[in-house]
Amino acid sequence: MLAGALYGLAPLHAAQSAGAGDPLNSPQWPTLQQEYLGGAPVRFTDAVRLRTPAFAEDPLNVPVQVDARALADETDSPIRRIVVLADRNPIRQVLGFEPLRALPVLAFRMRLEQASPVRALVQTHDGQWHGGGAMIQAAGGGCTVPGASRADGSWKDTLGQVQARVFPNLIEGSRRLRLRVMHPMDTGLVDGIPAFHLEQLELVDSGDQPWWRLTLHEPVSENPLLTLELPSEVPPAFRLRGQDNNGNRVDAEVRT
Repeated sequence: MLAGALYGLAPLHAAQSAGAGDPLNSPQWPTLQQEYLGGAPVRFTDAVRLRTPAFAEDPLNVPVQVDARALADETDSPIRRIVVLADRNPIRQVLGFEPLRALPVLAFRMRLEQASPVRALVQTHDGQWHGGGAMIQAAGGGCTVPGASRADGSWKDTLGQVQARVFPNLIEGSRRLRLRVMHPMDTGLVDGIPAFHLEQLELVDSGDQPWWRLTLHEPVSENPLLTLELPSEVPPAFRLRGQDNNGNRVDAEVRT
C-alpha cells in the first residue's frame, strides 16, 4: 500500500500498560485524551502501526498509512473504530474509520500545519483503546494555504466526481480498493474561504449493508485519495455514498 523504503514506522518498543505515559512525549496528549476519548486509558503498542515519512516534503499532502491488523490478531477482538489525530494542527481531528467488513487498514493524505505527532487511536470491540503514532517533521503551513484546485478555480468542474479501482492484493490475499473523491477540502483557515469539506463516506453493497464508514475532517488533503483493504470475496459492485458539510452528495458505483 505504501512503499516501505519511503515511510518510517515509529516503533513504540515495549508495549505499555493502560494509563502509561505517552511514548511520543507530547504535551498536548492529556488534552487530546480527554477531548476525544473522554479520558479513557490507552495502551500504547507496536501492534498499532502508523507509517508516514519522517519529514513532510509537501505539508498539504502528507501520506499516512494506519494498519491495525496485528492488534486484531493480538487481542482476538475485532476493530470497532480508528481515530487519527494530529497533536499540533489547528484542527487536530483528521478522520475516523469504522472498518466493519473491511480490514482495519487505511492509507490517505493529510495536511500538516507544523511538525507534530500524528497518532492512530484504535478501539477494539471490548471497548479498550490502543494507540500508535509517529513524529512528523514539517516546514509547515499545510492548513493555512489554499489547495491547487481552489487556487485555480477548477474545483467547481470536478466537485463530487469519483475515481475508483478494485484489484487483487496477491501478497495479502485481499482486495484493494483505491479511490479518489474530488473535493477542495477547505479548512476554513484561509482568509475569505470558509470551511468546505467532505464529512462522511461509506461503501455499501446491493443490500444497502455498509462495508466501511469514514468520517472526514478538514485536515484531510484536497481531492482525498484513499486506499482500503477488503476481504478476498466481494460482490460484483458497491456504491460509494457520502456528503460534505454543505449538503452536497457523493453517489457513485464501484465495480469490483
